[in-house]
Amino acid sequence: MAVYDPEEQEKIDQLKSWWHTYGTLIIVAIAVAVASVAGMQAWKYYKKQQLEQAAELFDSLLQIQASGDPKRISDAAGLLMEGFSESGYASRAAIISARASFDGQDLQNARSRLQWVLDNSKEDELKTLVRLWLAGILLDEKKYDDALRVLEAKKQSGSFDGLYADLKGDILVAAGKVAEARAAYQVALDKMGGKGTYFNIVQMKLDALPEAS
Repeated sequence: MAVYDPEEQEKIDQLKSWWHTYGTLIIVAIAVAVASVAGMQAWKYYKKQQLEQAAELFDSLLQIQASGDPKRISDAAGLLMEGFSESGYASRAAIISARASFDGQDLQNARSRLQWVLDNSKEDELKTLVRLWLAGILLDEKKYDDALRVLEAKKQSGSFDGLYADLKGDILVAAGKVAEARAAYQVALDKMGGKGTYFNIVQMKLDALPEAS
């Protein structure tokens, strides 16, 4: 016959009381933790599947690109942009579509695709290049204020600053703002470090500007 131990029984009662108070919470916490691990694994698998599907669609787009048909290219790119907008493939698909539309003189669709990249891509360097292209299209369309706004949306300085300043100068010249254009070209020259073929081209642009009256 077991000897009754009041002290041991008290410990058991305390444990029961503690479990009654916190047991459900612990079970829920463990269940959440297990579900989180399982959910993470499921999410990784889902993302892997998504990436593989995006890669397949992008490969198809590259094959369609060879046709040179802007409509077919746009439709194929649209599938990636709509279904896999967070992937790098989608942004590149939009750029391919923009190129085809630009070559086909569909500037509206070209602008739309480039703007999509600016709105959805997480790659800053890619967006920097796209801004240059979009601003150039707007310059060709004589939408000078819109072109300047696109350039000014660039938030970080970097290796493309000289190109940005040069294009800004071109836009300002076209808008008849010679003094501001001169300042922009000078910034471009400063950013380019005083050497290279492109530096010489910008210097020629600056030298060709009329003197301020």
